[in-house]
Amino acid sequence: MSNNRLTVLMLGGARRVSMAELLKRSGQRLGYEIEIVSYELDERVPIALAAKVVVGLRWSDPDVVADIERVVKEYDVKIILPFVDGAIEIASILRDKLPEVFVPVSDFELSKSMFDKVEAARVFKEAGIPIPRTYSVISAEMPAIAKPRHGSASRGIKIFTNIEDLMHLDNLQDYLVQEYIEDNSEYTVDCYVDRHGNPMVIVPRRRLEVMGGEVTRTETCRNEELHQLSHLVLSKFDFRGPVTLQFLHDRKKDRYLLMEVNPRLGGGVICAIYAGAPITDYILKEALGIPVAPCLDWADNTLMARYQKEAIFFNN
Repeated sequence: MSNNRLTVLMLGGARRVSMAELLKRSGQRLGYEIEIVSYELDERVPIALAAKVVVGLRWSDPDVVADIERVVKEYDVKIILPFVDGAIEIASILRDKLPEVFVPVSDFELSKSMFDKVEAARVFKEAGIPIPRTYSVISAEMPAIAKPRHGSASRGIKIFTNIEDLMHLDNLQDYLVQEYIEDNSEYTVDCYVDRHGNPMVIVPRRRLEVMGGEVTRTETCRNEELHQLSHLVLSKFDFRGPVTLQFLHDRKKDRYLLMEVNPRLGGGVICAIYAGAPITDYILKEALGIPVAPCLDWADNTLMARYQKEAIFFNN
């Protein structure tokens, strides 16, 4: 870390220009110049506006870990941050293989279980965390919602109003079937857990508008019940680094239910950071061996509204 320069490797950070900029600002506050490298399938992605793009392999490629290790060595990477689900397990493997690099992610088995909705629902229930009623197919009550057990961004979700249609769903064993709650509100909670397992910040926010599974309008909210539930979730599992919790508020029964946990930075975490959650500071400080302290003083009702901005690439 000579010359006060620190290189961060993003895994799948293609659209995370704002996050790259916030990492650089945190570096300035700490007296460091932050360089960003992003590992992508295409060099013509928006993160090129703020980072060096390295074209690499798919997450499913058997050589991807070795290839990322090469990039780490070539660019003297000190921090690795995954930004898409497929990169989480890769990052957890790299955490164990590269002890000299700071990789704020949970271990491989925990990360893997969070991306199997059937397994995640099982462990949540066993931990005593409130979740929607989960059915075996023969016990399903209508209406019900079926979610692909592997997948993200709300893709492939189906709602059923009669059991016959549900029974005819192809590959039914590959779905999580739960009660469908029509009158609901969605909430995300942005958290950061330090290297010792201590929650440093918990920021709930309402999901006001979503496009393609990505939040485009969201607002922080002080909600004691969500705060306590989030503490419960974090206390039950050995998460590390950024953790994104997704809750559903059943307005009819006035109850909050955990839907899923993404053990990475969420797309809408920018809202929490601008509200005062020092998540990018935590990442850099922990990489530098600087102690971090809990943050309770973040701004309620901070609204983030996304807009479109283009990155243009020309063929040379």
